[in-house]
Amino acid sequence: MSMTFGIVITPRSGADWARGAAAAEQQGYRTLLLPDTRFTPSPFPALAAAAAVTTTIRLRPNVLAAPLRTPAATVRETAALQLLSDGRFELGIGSGRPDAADEARWLGASWGSPAQRRAHLVAAIAAVRAEVNPAPPVVVAANGPRMLATAAEFADRILLAAGPAATEAELAELVCIAREGTDRALRFTHQVVGIGQRLPDWTATKLGLTAEALADAGAAGMLPADPSAAAAILERRRDKYGIDEVIVPGELAADFAPILAYFADHDS
Repeated sequence: MSMTFGIVITPRSGADWARGAAAAEQQGYRTLLLPDTRFTPSPFPALAAAAAVTTTIRLRPNVLAAPLRTPAATVRETAALQLLSDGRFELGIGSGRPDAADEARWLGASWGSPAQRRAHLVAAIAAVRAEVNPAPPVVVAANGPRMLATAAEFADRILLAAGPAATEAELAELVCIAREGTDRALRFTHQVVGIGQRLPDWTATKLGLTAEALADAGAAGMLPADPSAAAAILERRRDKYGIDEVIVPGELAADFAPILAYFADHDS
């Protein structure tokens, strides 16, 4: 089981986005990811633009808030991305962040109860698989027990949507919950929070977190800057928990480059 890596980039301009997408492909990232929020560009047209300037990198929203679109709308946009990317689209989807209720109201969409949002998610996944050819891989973001159980039943991959201070023991518990009650072979994704002493600006300024505090708390998303030490941690989690995909915030791309190169050298 090899490790794969994705990078989250937010467009600042059309030219900047095109350069970033092409650079991510050249650097060896397998997947380009873009959030789905009111304050970031809509992921479908942005990822379509990225498809036009790349040839191999896969394209994934990270993640669509399912209640913000009808299943039919998700099918239509997914089919367009599959066509324009020659089958490189991946459907990253979830039931919506807790603060996304305001975004639903802004869009005039129904938010609903947690159970209703999970049902909407399942309906969207079923519609995409039935109506899009080829059907894309489905990556479901999950944290709580009910959402993990839903993801375990319907996802091709589960994004462990743990907070930035989540420890490895907490990640292990999420994996354990997801695996309960299913005999499917599950694969998991986790996102890097920081590398060495570096955090993304949003994490530091909006959340008020520091690299030192996160490291002291044993945050699993904090990786050492030393490539071999970081690789040893990621390989152990891959072998022990099935976490075989790591997502990197774009702001940390330069810090992660030696780790990415380490894996490229040792997997060749």
